[in-house]
Amino acid sequence: MSLILHESDVALASRLAREAGALLLALRARGEHTGRALGDQGDRVANEFLLRELAAARPHDAVLSEESADDLKRLHAARVWIIDPLDGTREYREGRDDWAVHVALIEASAVSEAAVSIPAHDEVFSSGAVLRDTEATRRIVISRSRPPAFAARVAAALGAELVQVGSAGAKAMMVVRGDAIAYVHEGGMNEWDAAAPVGVALAHGLHVSTLNGEAVSFNQRDVVLRDGLIICAKEVAQTVISVL
Repeated sequence: MSLILHESDVALASRLAREAGALLLALRARGEHTGRALGDQGDRVANEFLLRELAAARPHDAVLSEESADDLKRLHAARVWIIDPLDGTREYREGRDDWAVHVALIEASAVSEAAVSIPAHDEVFSSGAVLRDTEATRRIVISRSRPPAFAARVAAALGAELVQVGSAGAKAMMVVRGDAIAYVHEGGMNEWDAAAPVGVALAHGLHVSTLNGEAVSFNQRDVVLRDGLIICAKEVAQTVISVL
């Protein structure tokens, strides 16, 4: 049996997130593509790499990827990998740092293992390596492209400042790292945007829910999370939910 089959799920997720990120950094550094062409090429290269590696390491698992056609056989699979090969394509092609690679394993509608890499910072956060507790900075991180209308009210309630950041993974990892106390997002997020960040955040003891305070479920027929997302320190969760 191949040694790769003995790699744990969280180790596999972490390795793939890191290696896909390295491919994306190398592609951008070569300067062969710019603008939208760079983003398209990055999406393609990272997706092909992740699909190939998952097929080799976990041949019997299903995969849901932002960059591939949805095979609804995943709805009947016990194990489904949800991947976003390049979360924050716009930021990546603009030469920014706030983009990520997401790799998550879903079992029984919940994230069982996950990894998020922030390649430009050489960081990989996973459900298997938990950071020590740190006091979170009073900042609320929100989308660059679609800042929530309610964000100012949440900031006022927490006495926090608003910070706009690119990809969902980059925003969520700011909370995991302690660089922000909350990340709030209105509806319209896709499962591949949220799965790995949610898995990492839960493993690090953070509060994760919809804007209504309900648990987030994955591997659904409709891959759009219409009820928004909250990732925050547990001590401020009820305040955030009550404002919303």
